[in-house]
Amino acid sequence: MTAPTAQDAYATTDRTVPTRARERASYDREVVHAILDAGCVCHLGFIRDGAPVVLPTLYGRVGESLYVHGSTGSRPLRSAAERPDDGEPGLAVCLTVTHVDGLVLARSAFHHSINYRSVVVHGTARPVLDAEERAAALDALVDHVLPGRAADSRRANAKELAATAVLRLDLAEVSAKIRTGGPSDDAEDLALPYWSGVLPVTSGYGTPVPADDLAPGTPVPDYLTRH
Repeated sequence: MTAPTAQDAYATTDRTVPTRARERASYDREVVHAILDAGCVCHLGFIRDGAPVVLPTLYGRVGESLYVHGSTGSRPLRSAAERPDDGEPGLAVCLTVTHVDGLVLARSAFHHSINYRSVVVHGTARPVLDAEERAAALDALVDHVLPGRAADSRRANAKELAATAVLRLDLAEVSAKIRTGGPSDDAEDLALPYWSGVLPVTSGYGTPVPADDLAPGTPVPDYLTRH
């Protein structure tokens, strides 16, 4: 495999190089983007009143930026709008996305593991104030969860936009980490009478369930039937 060029890979930093299993780390942009695009829920970590807080939330990616949104009254959104000593509004965050692909069952409890794909992003989340960028970010949030839905729903009106804050986190300090394959049993455990292997973990979509007040005969959109 050809190593990614500097243009194709994110630069490493002290925060993006893992202390364990460094061979599982990747800084390749396509790998990072693929992991982010395959998910829709992230965990957003920040410091509030001197203590760590981690919140699950939806996100959307547009190029080299991630967007999250919330009520203008929520603590992280208010904190991001404040101006610290340097005069630049923003909130220091750590955003993570993880997919579990399999349960790795070894003969020993110590060597049990999971197969996974994850991305960790460090940086400063900044409020999006430009109207066009806010509109594009909100469309991206909807389409990230279900591509095609943004154009098939009413866009936010002025009142809703006034109550919604959007944050942008640029993809600069980023790393992916991936585990694949089977268990790593110790040689002396291979003869033990315990099952060893991988239990795959998958996710999927069920049949769309219409709202109780949906007009009879309303067709199911193509972007739903494709799922």
